[in-house]
Amino acid sequence: MLGLRWSDVDLYEGVVTVRQALQRVGGELLSVAPKTQRSARRVALPSECVTALRAQQIADRKAAGDAWKGAGHDLVFTTKNGTPIEPRNLNRSFEALCARAEVRRVRFHDLRHTCASLLHEQGADARMIMEVLGHSSIRVTMDIYTFVRLDSQRSAFDRMGEALRGDGNPSDDDDGPAGIRVPI
Repeated sequence: MLGLRWSDVDLYEGVVTVRQALQRVGGELLSVAPKTQRSARRVALPSECVTALRAQQIADRKAAGDAWKGAGHDLVFTTKNGTPIEPRNLNRSFEALCARAEVRRVRFHDLRHTCASLLHEQGADARMIMEVLGHSSIRVTMDIYTFVRLDSQRSAFDRMGEALRGDGNPSDDDDGPAGIRVPI
């Protein structure tokens, strides 16, 4: 995220292209290639993100005025002066926001897990979630990055119970493939 440049953001199409990352290497902040070939990807943006990015683009430059140093970097996420954000500072700022909001403390990276789990709960298929996160394997996405909440499990079992009871199902006469009806 810290390596995302405005030139990689298409606010008309609502798409970002991940082409680089920002990392501390040998004591210096550098733009580096994404970790894997799969990490370099295009990701669709929700309309809320497009709206927020448009507003940010205008507000950041306006607020910084003559102090703006971002022109050479073209980075989307910068300090108030337009310089690259130190990754450790992002983590500290995020921890402070969590404390202020009185929510459970999580690492900034954990937001990827939240994104994967929410997409999964909304019915997104594993392949799509894998593409969004830039993983090379669906197994990594599903085993490590998704979490199913108890209320989602209950909801799924409620739907299964309705299906087994035939509640509201016009084709209730279907006895299944073996013609065996299991009493509940």
